[in-house]
Amino acid sequence: MSWQSYIDSHLLGSGKISRAAILGQQGGVWAASPGFELSTDEQQAITEAHNNPEHTLSSGLKLAGEKFFSLSANPRSIYLRNGTGGASVVKTKQAIIVAEYAVPLQSGEATPVVESLADYLISGGY
Repeated sequence: MSWQSYIDSHLLGSGKISRAAILGQQGGVWAASPGFELSTDEQQAITEAHNNPEHTLSSGLKLAGEKFFSLSANPRSIYLRNGTGGASVVKTKQAIIVAEYAVPLQSGEATPVVESLADYLISGGY
């Protein structure tokens, strides 16, 4: 399966995720939904966010030019919110899944979709 199909089928296809990307921990975008463009600086900040969850809690993250505030952050998962929805940023062995959801959806509806894909990728060595 291609990386793009994980975005299209597993994330967007769930009906719970509005935009998503899979980043490599060593850099680069492996796949992304149309129009979801993370700048090089945003990609670097996302990668570093898992290494310093305390900083991420206080500073939040920008995703595709939009500022998100941190609700929770740990070395695996970061949960974010802004006025139009929220996002889950989940680290696997080799990748980072970035997935946004839009209101009226809540974190409890979208987060399990992202976490289960992360678990699946981890089980496959990614």
